[in-house]
Amino acid sequence: MSLESIKDAIEHLPEHEQHQLLLWLEEREQLAWDAEIERDFAPDGRGASLLDRVKRDIQAGKFKPLNQRRP
Repeated sequence: MSLESIKDAIEHLPEHEQHQLLLWLEEREQLAWDAEIERDFAPDGRGASLLDRVKRDIQAGKFKPLNQRRP
């Protein structure tokens, strides 16, 4: 099935089914994003060193709570 045939099929769906499809696609995208974040901040992920630095800074008291920061 080609992308063009999928687009055409979507165009012929009733509006409420197009909305259901949109919700499904958004949920699918969110799950993919969550999986990417988990991979990035896993112990061997590309964001692990940043997360370690942030944790060290917090333990050393080098932070201000968000409600105390200036705008």
